[in-house]
Amino acid sequence: MKKTIQAKLEEIERSHGVRIVFASESGSRAWGFASRDSDWDVRFIYVHPKAWYLAVDFRLKRDVIELPLENDLDITGWELRKALGLFWKSNPPLLEWLDSPMIYLERGVVPERLRTLRKSYFSPQSSWHHYLHMAKGNYREYLRSDVVWLKKYLYVLRPLLAVRWLERDLGPVPTRFQVLVETVVEQREIREAIAALLAAKMAGDELSMGARIPVLSNFLEAEFTRHETTQVPLPSARMPVEPLNALFLEALQ
Repeated sequence: MKKTIQAKLEEIERSHGVRIVFASESGSRAWGFASRDSDWDVRFIYVHPKAWYLAVDFRLKRDVIELPLENDLDITGWELRKALGLFWKSNPPLLEWLDSPMIYLERGVVPERLRTLRKSYFSPQSSWHHYLHMAKGNYREYLRSDVVWLKKYLYVLRPLLAVRWLERDLGPVPTRFQVLVETVVEQREIREAIAALLAAKMAGDELSMGARIPVLSNFLEAEFTRHETTQVPLPSARMPVEPLNALFLEALQ
Protein backbone atom coordinates (compact mmCIF):
# COMPACT_ATOMS: atom_id res chain seq x y z
CA MET A 1 0.00 0.00 0.00
CA LYS A 2 2.90 2.34 0.71
CA LYS A 3 4.10 1.96 -2.90
CA THR A 4 0.57 2.62 -4.17
CA ILE A 5 0.36 5.81 -2.10
CA GLN A 6 3.80 6.99 -3.20
CA ALA A 7 2.84 6.41 -6.85
CA LYS A 8 -0.33 8.46 -6.27
CA LEU A 9 1.74 11.29 -4.79
CA GLU A 10 4.01 11.25 -7.87
CA GLU A 11 0.91 11.45 -10.06
CA ILE A 12 -0.29 14.49 -8.07
CA GLU A 13 3.07 16.19 -8.60
CA ARG A 14 2.85 15.68 -12.36
CA SER A 15 -0.79 16.64 -12.77
CA HIS A 16 -0.66 19.74 -10.54
CA GLY A 17 2.87 20.90 -11.31
CA VAL A 18 3.94 20.91 -7.65
CA ARG A 19 6.65 19.34 -5.51
CA ILE A 20 5.56 17.41 -2.43
CA VAL A 21 7.99 17.89 0.47
CA PHE A 22 6.23 15.82 3.12
CA ALA A 23 3.52 13.16 3.28
CA SER A 24 2.31 11.01 6.18
CA GLU A 25 -0.63 8.95 7.40
CA SER A 26 -3.26 10.62 9.58
CA GLY A 27 -6.34 9.30 11.35
CA SER A 28 -6.93 5.85 12.83
CA ARG A 29 -3.99 4.13 11.13
CA ALA A 30 -1.54 6.68 12.51
CA TRP A 31 -3.27 6.69 15.91
CA GLY A 32 -2.93 2.91 16.13
CA PHE A 33 -6.50 1.61 16.09
CA ALA A 34 -7.30 0.90 12.46
CA SER A 35 -9.30 -2.13 11.40
CA ARG A 36 -8.59 -4.02 8.18
CA ASP A 37 -11.07 -1.94 6.17
CA SER A 38 -10.18 1.48 7.57
CA ASP A 39 -9.48 4.24 5.05
CA TRP A 40 -5.95 5.40 4.35
CA ASP A 41 -5.85 9.09 5.34
CA VAL A 42 -2.85 10.57 3.53
CA ARG A 43 -1.90 14.18 4.26
CA PHE A 44 0.86 16.10 2.48
CA ILE A 45 2.56 19.48 2.12
CA TYR A 46 3.52 20.77 -1.32
CA VAL A 47 5.30 23.70 -2.97
CA HIS A 48 4.58 25.46 -6.26
CA PRO A 49 7.24 26.92 -8.56
CA LYS A 50 8.25 30.49 -7.64
CA ALA A 51 6.17 32.05 -10.44
CA TRP A 52 2.97 30.76 -8.79
CA TYR A 53 3.65 32.97 -5.76
CA LEU A 54 4.81 36.02 -7.74
CA ALA A 55 1.41 36.85 -9.18
CA VAL A 56 -1.12 39.65 -8.78
CA ASP A 57 -3.91 37.16 -8.05
CA PHE A 58 -1.80 35.04 -5.68
CA ARG A 59 -4.26 35.30 -2.78
CA LEU A 60 -7.14 34.12 -4.98
CA LYS A 61 -5.41 30.87 -5.88
CA ARG A 62 -6.45 27.60 -4.27
CA ASP A 63 -4.04 26.42 -1.57
CA VAL A 64 -5.41 22.89 -1.05
CA ILE A 65 -5.30 19.75 -3.19
CA GLU A 66 -8.07 17.26 -2.44
CA LEU A 67 -8.63 14.00 -4.28
CA PRO A 68 -12.01 12.21 -4.35
CA LEU A 69 -12.15 9.18 -2.06
CA GLU A 70 -11.12 6.18 -4.16
CA ASN A 71 -10.29 2.60 -3.14
CA ASP A 72 -10.19 3.59 0.56
CA LEU A 73 -7.65 6.34 -0.22
CA ASP A 74 -8.41 9.76 1.28
CA ILE A 75 -5.65 12.14 0.09
CA THR A 76 -5.44 15.85 0.93
CA GLY A 77 -2.55 18.32 0.77
CA TRP A 78 -1.82 21.86 1.94
CA GLU A 79 0.34 24.35 0.04
CA LEU A 80 3.48 25.18 2.03
CA ARG A 81 2.67 28.82 2.79
CA LYS A 82 -0.73 27.77 4.13
CA ALA A 83 0.86 24.98 6.18
CA LEU A 84 3.44 27.33 7.69
CA GLY A 85 0.73 29.84 8.59
CA LEU A 86 -1.18 27.10 10.41
CA PHE A 87 2.01 25.86 12.06
CA TRP A 88 2.55 29.42 13.37
CA LYS A 89 -0.91 29.10 15.00
CA SER A 90 -0.03 25.68 16.46
CA ASN A 91 -2.57 23.79 14.34
CA PRO A 92 -3.07 20.43 16.14
CA PRO A 93 -3.73 18.24 13.07
CA LEU A 94 -0.57 19.52 11.38
CA LEU A 95 1.47 18.81 14.52
CA GLU A 96 0.07 15.26 14.45
CA TRP A 97 1.07 14.78 10.79
CA LEU A 98 4.66 15.61 11.68
CA ASP A 99 4.61 13.05 14.52
CA SER A 100 2.97 10.30 12.46
CA PRO A 101 4.58 6.84 12.72
CA MET A 102 3.78 6.30 9.01
CA ILE A 103 5.81 8.58 6.73
CA TYR A 104 5.40 8.24 2.96
CA LEU A 105 7.72 10.98 1.71
CA GLU A 106 10.18 13.56 3.02
CA ARG A 107 12.22 15.99 0.93
CA GLY A 108 14.40 19.00 1.57
CA VAL A 109 14.58 21.09 4.71
CA VAL A 110 10.89 21.47 5.59
CA PRO A 111 9.99 18.26 7.53
CA GLU A 112 12.96 18.13 9.89
CA ARG A 113 12.99 21.89 10.45
CA LEU A 114 9.31 21.85 11.44
CA ARG A 115 9.93 18.98 13.83
CA THR A 116 12.75 20.98 15.39
CA LEU A 117 10.46 24.00 15.78
CA ARG A 118 7.39 21.98 16.84
CA LYS A 119 7.89 22.27 20.60
CA SER A 120 8.66 26.01 20.44
CA TYR A 121 5.57 26.87 18.38
CA PHE A 122 3.25 24.52 20.26
CA SER A 123 0.35 26.26 22.06
CA PRO A 124 -1.33 24.27 24.87
CA GLN A 125 -4.39 26.51 24.72
CA SER A 126 -4.96 25.94 20.99
CA SER A 127 -4.62 22.18 21.41
CA TRP A 128 -6.83 22.17 24.53
CA HIS A 129 -9.75 23.79 22.70
CA HIS A 130 -9.28 21.58 19.63
CA TYR A 131 -9.25 18.25 21.47
CA LEU A 132 -11.98 19.06 23.98
CA HIS A 133 -14.26 20.34 21.20
CA MET A 134 -13.61 17.15 19.20
CA ALA A 135 -14.35 14.91 22.19
CA LYS A 136 -17.60 16.70 23.05
CA GLY A 137 -18.80 16.63 19.44
CA ASN A 138 -18.22 12.90 18.96
CA TYR A 139 -19.71 12.09 22.36
CA ARG A 140 -22.83 14.16 21.71
CA GLU A 141 -23.38 12.60 18.28
CA TYR A 142 -22.55 8.94 18.90
CA LEU A 143 -22.46 7.91 22.58
CA ARG A 144 -25.43 9.37 24.45
CA SER A 145 -28.01 6.64 23.74
CA ASP A 146 -28.40 3.22 25.33
CA VAL A 147 -27.30 1.70 22.02
CA VAL A 148 -24.16 3.39 20.66
CA TRP A 149 -21.66 3.17 17.82
CA LEU A 150 -18.97 1.30 19.75
CA LYS A 151 -15.90 2.33 17.78
CA LYS A 152 -16.67 5.98 18.54
CA TYR A 153 -15.53 5.39 22.11
CA LEU A 154 -12.01 5.52 20.70
CA TYR A 155 -12.74 8.79 18.89
CA VAL A 156 -13.85 10.37 22.16
CA LEU A 157 -11.22 8.77 24.36
CA ARG A 158 -8.29 9.88 22.25
CA PRO A 159 -9.01 13.64 22.39
CA LEU A 160 -10.04 13.45 26.06
CA LEU A 161 -6.78 11.71 26.94
CA ALA A 162 -5.00 14.38 24.88
CA VAL A 163 -6.53 16.99 27.19
CA ARG A 164 -5.20 15.03 30.19
CA TRP A 165 -1.77 15.07 28.54
CA LEU A 166 -2.01 18.86 28.20
CA GLU A 167 -3.11 19.22 31.82
CA ARG A 168 0.14 17.58 32.86
CA ASP A 169 2.18 19.97 30.73
CA LEU A 170 3.82 17.18 28.73
CA GLY A 171 4.23 19.18 25.52
CA PRO A 172 2.79 18.50 22.05
CA VAL A 173 0.21 15.70 22.03
CA PRO A 174 1.63 12.43 20.63
CA THR A 175 -0.05 10.95 17.57
CA ARG A 176 -0.01 7.38 18.90
CA PHE A 177 -3.04 6.56 21.05
CA GLN A 178 -1.20 3.92 23.09
CA VAL A 179 1.31 6.51 24.32
CA LEU A 180 -1.59 8.54 25.71
CA VAL A 181 -3.14 5.50 27.40
CA GLU A 182 0.12 4.39 29.00
CA THR A 183 0.97 7.90 30.20
CA VAL A 184 -2.27 9.41 31.49
CA VAL A 185 -4.63 6.50 32.35
CA GLU A 186 -3.88 5.05 35.78
CA GLN A 187 -7.17 3.21 36.43
CA ARG A 188 -6.73 -0.48 35.67
CA GLU A 189 -10.38 -1.07 34.71
CA ILE A 190 -10.25 1.78 32.17
CA ARG A 191 -7.07 0.41 30.61
CA GLU A 192 -8.58 -3.07 30.38
CA ALA A 193 -11.77 -1.77 28.74
CA ILE A 194 -9.74 0.24 26.23
CA ALA A 195 -7.52 -2.77 25.48
CA ALA A 196 -10.57 -4.96 24.82
CA LEU A 197 -12.07 -2.34 22.50
CA LEU A 198 -8.79 -1.95 20.60
CA ALA A 199 -8.37 -5.70 20.24
CA ALA A 200 -11.87 -6.09 18.78
CA LYS A 201 -11.41 -3.24 16.32
CA MET A 202 -7.94 -4.24 15.17
CA ALA A 203 -9.08 -7.84 14.71
CA GLY A 204 -11.24 -6.59 11.87
CA ASP A 205 -14.53 -5.80 13.55
CA GLU A 206 -15.59 -2.24 12.66
CA LEU A 207 -17.61 -2.20 15.89
CA SER A 208 -20.95 -0.91 14.67
CA MET A 209 -23.88 -0.61 17.08
CA GLY A 210 -24.06 -2.14 20.52
CA ALA A 211 -24.91 -1.59 24.18
CA ARG A 212 -22.99 1.11 26.04
CA ILE A 213 -19.84 0.08 27.88
CA PRO A 214 -20.59 1.35 31.42
CA VAL A 215 -17.00 1.66 32.65
CA LEU A 216 -16.03 3.80 29.64
CA SER A 217 -19.24 5.84 29.58
CA ASN A 218 -18.88 6.64 33.27
CA PHE A 219 -15.26 7.65 32.75
CA LEU A 220 -16.14 9.96 29.84
CA GLU A 221 -19.02 11.59 31.70
CA ALA A 222 -16.82 12.19 34.75
CA GLU A 223 -14.15 13.79 32.57
CA PHE A 224 -16.65 16.09 30.85
CA THR A 225 -18.07 17.12 34.24
CA ARG A 226 -14.58 17.80 35.55
CA HIS A 227 -13.73 19.99 32.56
CA GLU A 228 -16.71 22.24 33.24
CA THR A 229 -14.64 23.82 36.02
CA THR A 230 -11.11 23.08 34.77
CA GLN A 231 -8.95 26.09 34.02
CA VAL A 232 -7.87 26.32 30.38
CA PRO A 233 -4.10 26.87 29.93
CA LEU A 234 -3.11 30.48 29.45
CA PRO A 235 -2.32 31.43 25.85
CA SER A 236 1.33 31.19 24.91
CA ALA A 237 3.06 34.27 23.55
CA ARG A 238 2.97 34.09 19.75
CA MET A 239 6.35 32.97 18.47
CA PRO A 240 8.00 35.17 15.82
CA VAL A 241 7.06 34.43 12.23
CA GLU A 242 10.52 35.27 10.83
CA PRO A 243 11.96 31.72 11.16
CA LEU A 244 8.97 30.39 9.21
CA ASN A 245 9.39 33.09 6.55
CA ALA A 246 13.03 32.09 6.22
CA LEU A 247 12.06 28.41 5.92
CA PHE A 248 9.52 29.26 3.21
CA LEU A 249 12.13 31.14 1.15
CA GLU A 250 14.67 28.36 1.64
CA ALA A 251 12.16 25.77 0.46
CA LEU A 252 11.42 27.82 -2.68
CA GLN A 253 15.13 27.92 -3.46
